[in-house]
This record gives sequence, structure tokens and C-alpha cells, in this order.
Amino acid sequence: MQVELATVSQFLADMMLPFMRISGMFAAMIGFSAKSIPPQVRALLAIFMTLVIMPVVKPVPITDLVNVGTFLEVIQQLIIGVAIGFISMMVLNTFVLAGQVIAMQTGLGFASIVDPVNGINVPAVGQFYLILATLLFWGMDGHLSMIQMIVLSFDAFPIGDSWFTPDQFRQIAHWGSWMFVSALTLSLAPIVSLLIVNLAFGVMTKAAPQLNIFSIGFSIAQITGLIVIWITMDNFSTHFAAQWARAEQFMCELLAICPT
Repeated sequence: MQVELATVSQFLADMMLPFMRISGMFAAMIGFSAKSIPPQVRALLAIFMTLVIMPVVKPVPITDLVNVGTFLEVIQQLIIGVAIGFISMMVLNTFVLAGQVIAMQTGLGFASIVDPVNGINVPAVGQFYLILATLLFWGMDGHLSMIQMIVLSFDAFPIGDSWFTPDQFRQIAHWGSWMFVSALTLSLAPIVSLLIVNLAFGVMTKAAPQLNIFSIGFSIAQITGLIVIWITMDNFSTHFAAQWARAEQFMCELLAICPT
């Protein structure tokens, strides 16, 4: 049996370009982007998913794999996948940022551990929120939503036809403001509680200067912070569901698949 070179080149193009988009998403999305995940695992998952969706993806209009045009097309597909995965990562970093703010305000920032996602030392409260947000992401089938988005992106941005406009890149950057808004909303209760505690210590210090209030104020602030975190833990899932719903809505608008 003879196989023509054009047939082999077409098969490689039909597999390579969707693979780059899918692998870009896995490299940036929640869970799979962690440094603890071996690159071989991400590559195997991307290859498996590429083989599954290849029959429904339109044939790639590329005849020569070794040229500048093909290289630019590969970069475009990689950027599309990374952009979609980056939106989910901003959702996760919302709660990491909230945990870091709470830790600094309550004095719990001295307890730090290594973040497996970024490989740096972060406050333990931020790492705790990171674990909770990741578990909620898997529990709410967020990974299935991401797979659905990347599959629908092949209809929104066909390979070799179109990709993100400058305005869409601007929208992705502007959507990052929700990360700071949601982080502030989640950490608002501990911040206000610690502010009241600090004001109370200030009044006590003014009323009784001979007492060294600040020697015990640090410990009381930490205990108060832990109590407030425990009390407000019920709202964590609500904040995550709201932030993830915003992310899904934004990805739908970005891919122009929102129901009318």
C-alpha cells in the first residue's frame, strides 16, 4: 500500500494544530498547570483529546508543514489555548489573592509554605484557599466546561481562518479586574473585623499607656483572624460559584456562543 506525501502532511497538520491549541489550554488552566503535574502527563492528555476531536474539526488548509506561515499558525493556536486556560487561572488566583490579603491583615502571613502551582512561598491561608478553590473547580465539573470551551473554540476560531482581535485581547486583560474585586469582597469581613480589633487596642493603649497592650495584641489578632475565617467559610463556595459563573459567561462571549 502506498501513501502519498500530501496525505501524510494533511494528517499531521490536522493533528498538530489542534494539539497546540489544546496543549496551550492544559498548560494554563487550573490543576494541569501546576508544576507537580509532569509535562508528559499533559502531553498525553492533549494527544488523547486531539485524537477524539479530530473527526469533528474542519480540515486544516495547510499543504506545507515546514514554512513560516505554518510556524505562525502554530503560535496562534497556542495563544488561543493559553488565553482560554488563563481565564480559569485568574479565577483560581482570585482566592489565592484573598487568602494572602487576609493573612497579612491577621498576622498569619508568617506561616508560609510552597505553592505547587507557582513554586514560590505563599502564606498558608492563601494555600488553604487555593486547595479549596481547586477542589471546588473539580467538584463543579469545571474541567468539563473547559474541555467544552476549547472544542467550541474550533467553531468560533477555525484554524487558518480567524483568531482573537485586539479588542478581545483587551477584554481578557480588563476581565482580570474581577479578580481583585472578588478577592476584596471575600476578604472584606476579616479586614473589617481586624480593623475593629486594632481600633479597640488603640483606645485601650490611649486609656492605659502603662499597659503594654501590643504585647498581647498580635496573638489576639491572629486568634480573631482564625475565628473570622472559620465563620465566613460558608461563603467560600458562594463566592467561587459566582466567580466561575462570570468566567464561563466571559468565555462564552469571547467565543460568541452565548445563547440569544
